[in-house]
Amino acid sequence: MDGWESWQRRNADGAIESEQRVVLARPVVDFSAAGAERLGQAYWREVHQLTGTLVHARERDGVLELRLLGRGPVLLRFGRATFEATEARAACCYPIAGGLLARRPTGEISFEQTPGSLRSTIRGFFPRVAFYDRLQGRAHVAVSRRYFRRLIAEA
Repeated sequence: MDGWESWQRRNADGAIESEQRVVLARPVVDFSAAGAERLGQAYWREVHQLTGTLVHARERDGVLELRLLGRGPVLLRFGRATFEATEARAACCYPIAGGLLARRPTGEISFEQTPGSLRSTIRGFFPRVAFYDRLQGRAHVAVSRRYFRRLIAEA
């Protein structure tokens, strides 16, 4: 992928900040609310594709849950997605609302397309496990790479 960048840091308060970015030759979704919504849906589809039956994303009444083995405990819970669209930006953002892997219900995961790039960003997330970078962080980067590749290939 052209222009792949990835970085992650833990802030002094323990919150995780992480961003993956790829350069786009052309947009992969429309700059519309529907395009922004597609960004989010495509990410959760990749979570499922990468993890198989291990992790399943389920949405009910606007709340999205990542569940172990589909019916098991909620690993992460996300609040209702918000969508933002302008002529030069499509973005989808999910607030982190809790789950076994979250120490507290705060932070967000967002997906954003601008004319020249596509981003997957986590801000203000407090992981329950101390070694986030070795497990959850690596999983997010792996999903993001697949997510970018699929969106680019489908465009």
